[in-house]
Amino acid sequence: MKPEIHPDYHNIKVVMTDGTEYMTRSTYGKEGDTLNLDIDSKSHPAWTGGTQQMLDRGGRVSRFQKKFAGFVKEK
Repeated sequence: MKPEIHPDYHNIKVVMTDGTEYMTRSTYGKEGDTLNLDIDSKSHPAWTGGTQQMLDRGGRVSRFQKKFAGFVKEK
């Protein structure tokens, strides 16, 4: 392996949306940092079957819904 080209892997704490935590190795931040997730497999509609609502960060979801409100696919 070439020296000086590989990222520094270290331990970080990951906090899920429901508050559960786990330790993992990552290149994120520095040793001991905490990564707080906004969306994870317990809250994202792709994994939950769409039963929960997504958080509208900065109005992106509402702008999308407004833009395509009248769009109907013809059969």
